[in-house]
Amino acid sequence: MSKEAGPFAETAPSAAEAEAGERAAFRLAVLDGLRRSPRAIPAKFLYDARGSALFDAICELPEYYLTSIETAILTDCAPEIARLAGPGCALIEFGSGSSVKTRLLLDAMPDLAAYVPIDISRQHLDVTAARLRGDYPALPVRPVCADYMTLAALPPGVGAARRIGFFPGSTIGNLTPPEATAFLRRARALLGEGGALVLGADLKKDPQRLHDAYNDSSGVTAEFSLNLLRRINRELGATFNLAAFAHEAFYDPGHGRIEIYLRSLAAQSATVAGHAFEFAEGERVHTEYSYKYDDADIDALASSAGFTIVRRWTDPGRLFAVIYLKASS
Repeated sequence: MSKEAGPFAETAPSAAEAEAGERAAFRLAVLDGLRRSPRAIPAKFLYDARGSALFDAICELPEYYLTSIETAILTDCAPEIARLAGPGCALIEFGSGSSVKTRLLLDAMPDLAAYVPIDISRQHLDVTAARLRGDYPALPVRPVCADYMTLAALPPGVGAARRIGFFPGSTIGNLTPPEATAFLRRARALLGEGGALVLGADLKKDPQRLHDAYNDSSGVTAEFSLNLLRRINRELGATFNLAAFAHEAFYDPGHGRIEIYLRSLAAQSATVAGHAFEFAEGERVHTEYSYKYDDADIDALASSAGFTIVRRWTDPGRLFAVIYLKASS
């Protein structure tokens, strides 16, 4: 995040304080998650700098259709999104990552008042913000290093501009239905009256295609999952043997979601931040859900959070959807 160490420059702690706070939150979440039954660690912790880079690599895989199809949809509909949004808006991206798809909107909306990328990975955010400032020198880029699920305010520099949210990649699918509704309600509050949200959602389809997308033949997704254990080892002084765990992902048609776990390949133990944990052979640690939607699911989700669907775009095969939502009156 540029030179800001916290969410906003005016209230930012020092870089060392911010890093210490992030590590403390990570430690608490990991220990709490490993003490639960069943065990689970929040998916947001997959995205340290290396995890973010690995996810970018996943997006380039042939099996991971989501990125290429959503990009194609956005390429076609970006001018209409710009028309619906109107001039002089502030574009707010939740979970910005490398902001690759965002450039399609930035190019279509040259008169933006500001671009506000929100991401939990400070290092990744720093690099992305610097690149965007170089490529769009007239655009005020105001990054926010934060968890968008808990963010309560935006930088003062956004001002009174109309706010257009951007939540691509079907990241909404990583949230359970109650979490998704809670996020959208929070987003609506941040975007304000007259605000809108451009949402990417993966659609229900052939289960084999879904399975292949999360179990790529080159093993990048597995490396992405196992990087969570690598991060725990590095940041929390843990002793996980990465070779003794495997990435496991499968589609649950009953819940309409991909479920992702780290599965223990043998009975083993590991120490995390001085605390010992025993794992049985076959025991799993949940890391992520990826919910898939149909039109009725999307309609219900939007309505539950106070949004009205203005427009939806899909590819010819109806694999993915981009939806333009406006805050209901």
